[in-house]
Amino acid sequence: MAWFSGRDTSGSGDDGDDAPIWESRGFVASAIVIGAVVVCLVVWLVVNGDSGAPSSRPSPSVTPTLGGTTDGPTGRPTEPPATPDPTTPTRTPSAPVNPDGTGGCRAKNPPQRIPREAPGAVSWQFETNMLIPLQAQGGPAVEDSRGLRSCFAHSPTGAVLAAMVTLGQIRNPELTEAVLRTRIAPGDGRNLALRTVRTSPTPRNTGQTSQFTGFKVVDYLPNRAIVSIAVRLDSQKVAGLPITLLWQNNDWKLVLQPDGSFNGEVAPDVLQSLEGYVRFGGA
Repeated sequence: MAWFSGRDTSGSGDDGDDAPIWESRGFVASAIVIGAVVVCLVVWLVVNGDSGAPSSRPSPSVTPTLGGTTDGPTGRPTEPPATPDPTTPTRTPSAPVNPDGTGGCRAKNPPQRIPREAPGAVSWQFETNMLIPLQAQGGPAVEDSRGLRSCFAHSPTGAVLAAMVTLGQIRNPELTEAVLRTRIAPGDGRNLALRTVRTSPTPRNTGQTSQFTGFKVVDYLPNRAIVSIAVRLDSQKVAGLPITLLWQNNDWKLVLQPDGSFNGEVAPDVLQSLEGYVRFGGA
């Protein structure tokens, strides 16, 4: 059982039933999840292929675009940040919040169109060694004393930002339980995850890095959104991770299925290209 359930859809029987899920070929090829193993849950374990060798790709960089909208859907970085220490979770300065208090979940009548290009006026900041997007209009508009971010716009773009920020923060061992309590919708899956995290704290990141590279809004209703988040593992591997969100208590909350995973019976896609996805990433 894992945050993202791994299922090998190739029909191969090479993996034995007794192999741990995070070591199976199906998990490596299909799930490509990032984080830390906690008993029967995998909190975003970085899987860099069957060999387990760390990626040699350069350190990620940041694209601060607070001055205006993005010219295109590529979201290409232009300015390198300091490289984070891969063994220690890093804290970054607070995201700028609209001084008039109208951003994120406070926004009145936010645009309801499905985004077909990268959101503009976005800055990217490190959460541990993963870059997460921050936007004054779409959110997150609130950061508490622990660094936990919340308050996203009631819109398709707000749902995308909520998914990425929450996935980035849940892999920070100092925030995992707080994220489960406040950013995940109540249910059996959350209860299971909380029980497991309490007994097996999330290990620190091993230094391997994956980065968000795009998104696709699969379905959107005022009280529910389904988005697929594209995560680039290295120069060759990209996974599409399905996320369901519910609008609850004036914010987007991510849903864990009863087995404690985000996707349940829906296997993550190993993408051959980003066709159909909006390119969006800070690295």
